[in-house]
Amino acid sequence: MEAEKRKYKGGLKALRLFEELSVIPRGSGNEKAASDYVAEFAKQRGCEVMQDERHNLIIRKPASPGYESAPAVIFQGHLDMVCEKNKGTEHDFSKDPISFRVEDDFIYAEGTTLGADNGIAVATALALIDSPELAHPELEILMTTEEETTMGGAFGLDVSPLKGRRMINFDSDREGVLFVSSAGGINLYHTVPIGKRALTRGDGESYTIIVHGLRGGHSGDDIIHERGNANKLLGRVLDDLRRHVPFALASVNGGMKANAIPREAEAVVYLGDNAKVEAKKRIGEWSNLLREEFQATDAEVEVAMRPGVQSANGTEVNEIVFDDATKAAVIQLLALIPNGVLSMDKAIPNLVRTSSNLGVVTTNEDSVVMQSLARSSLRSQTDDVQRILATLAETVGCEFRADSYFPGWPYRADSELRPVFQQVYERQFGTPLDVKAIHAGLECGVLIGKLPDLDAVSYGPNLYDIHTPQEHLSISSVERSWSFLTAVLSELKQ
Repeated sequence: MEAEKRKYKGGLKALRLFEELSVIPRGSGNEKAASDYVAEFAKQRGCEVMQDERHNLIIRKPASPGYESAPAVIFQGHLDMVCEKNKGTEHDFSKDPISFRVEDDFIYAEGTTLGADNGIAVATALALIDSPELAHPELEILMTTEEETTMGGAFGLDVSPLKGRRMINFDSDREGVLFVSSAGGINLYHTVPIGKRALTRGDGESYTIIVHGLRGGHSGDDIIHERGNANKLLGRVLDDLRRHVPFALASVNGGMKANAIPREAEAVVYLGDNAKVEAKKRIGEWSNLLREEFQATDAEVEVAMRPGVQSANGTEVNEIVFDDATKAAVIQLLALIPNGVLSMDKAIPNLVRTSSNLGVVTTNEDSVVMQSLARSSLRSQTDDVQRILATLAETVGCEFRADSYFPGWPYRADSELRPVFQQVYERQFGTPLDVKAIHAGLECGVLIGKLPDLDAVSYGPNLYDIHTPQEHLSISSVERSWSFLTAVLSELKQ
């Protein structure tokens, strides 16, 4: 660990603090220990700390000399992280620390998500608290919880202690880009009650059909790249097989988070001898077909059929299979649930307006649950996706529900923060700052709903492959972003 720390250029404080933070488990819903750590860190440095029952934090650091009359500035991020790991990686996110690996300019984790989304904001906040030499207005450091799942921390936050009406959200992943608007979204669920029947001799032997080798990614930020969705591709394979060979279906599982494009999915099936030969042939053809389709985005995609009965969590499946009605409903939903880019914004180049991601498919004891996350910059189109999925549930004959809506963040034409960021960036780097909207969801929309006069922008260092075990963070970008952020804060004297 110490050897890796020495590789950090200049020993940047934020990177050291990020590494220390990463020892503490902080998956969504499990943020208490991280919240307590940050609270104690701030108290030891003389800051006022407010911590609520959801483990949200508001930390107040007084203005530096000469900035006492400047309006307070909110610095905002979230404590939680997406917990994904490679198949075969032994890691318990409820107790195990994240192990770092440094390669050239990048920090990776060992087979898991890194948690730089949004741990680098937390670490940057700690560095701000621990840097008495900085010039800045009064800082109100706001760290929320459950951002990656329901934005429950932001929704439940009492904003009355906040004095600031200018907010820097540090939950972006592209250096040199200032985000000033984001999409809203909603979680949508199809639940198919399982009708069961016992296996018969004619059902044959068990096999697991696996779709893997996909890149995955963030279901908002990366949806525009049209990468393969393992759940949808598995649905295509099963829909094709049912038209050509008889088989029994025992389980379907894929993906881990609704806000991550699923990289792997699998189904347990039973095939007789004749059906087995044809199924192997067709599955081999599917591997070739999908590699051709996704050669630019997911060149290593593979569909495989392996002997044995194993579910996604590694436990054996009972010798019970779906009845014909359940099998038909599950395959129909996998084939028909809308997924990917649904419409583009015609006013802003290369901005997705509306999308949906079939992120998680889980076979439970009595039901198969499929969770999608729909996003749009227009509430009417989010509602339209919800209506389409509800109509599909009626057609197939399954249960449907929607929850955890989060609002979009509207563009503010009269922002005072935006031009400061633009001026400082051009002066510091000699090139214009790129100002954009983002299709991903940010907490700015929730917080602006509580504080309508809030002037917000979003920035951050370069992160890659977030929400996947390939997530990595640029060390040099963290250094540049720190220099830029502190220069902006020093400008906010009025």
